[in-house]
Amino acid sequence: MIKVAIVHDWLVTYAGAERVLEEIINCFPEADLFAIVDFVPQNERGFLKDKPVKTSFIQKLPLAKKKYRAYLPFMPLAVEQFDLSGYDIVISSSHAVAKGVITGPDQLHISYVHSPMRYAWDLQHQYLKETGLDRGLKGGLQKESSISFGCGI
Repeated sequence: MIKVAIVHDWLVTYAGAERVLEEIINCFPEADLFAIVDFVPQNERGFLKDKPVKTSFIQKLPLAKKKYRAYLPFMPLAVEQFDLSGYDIVISSSHAVAKGVITGPDQLHISYVHSPMRYAWDLQHQYLKETGLDRGLKGGLQKESSISFGCGI
């Protein structure tokens, strides 16, 4: 029997990426599900088909439920920590970091790549302000990179 793992960036709401995830789960109902964090309220979990979700260390960090986006710099490491060595097929559903999951040479990795995180592009300044990344050392580096490179990065 072929073992399938589905890796999704994070589970906090039922929106566009989660609608795609729901269809992937429908196609692979026996697959195991992984996500960086899972904070979907119990009454909104129908799209997960009662699947348990294996989460990363970020799930247990302080204020993760409300401020999970502040941990974005740690998310690539978090997704790389998932042990997927026992799976034949790994399907990542990613608009951020899930596509960076580590697979072996004998595994098939299929990545559904969503459009990039909107808040990182067209809502960048609002996101930085809400997460406090517009202040302090990080904020200074942010402003410096914008000036140095002449772009909004």
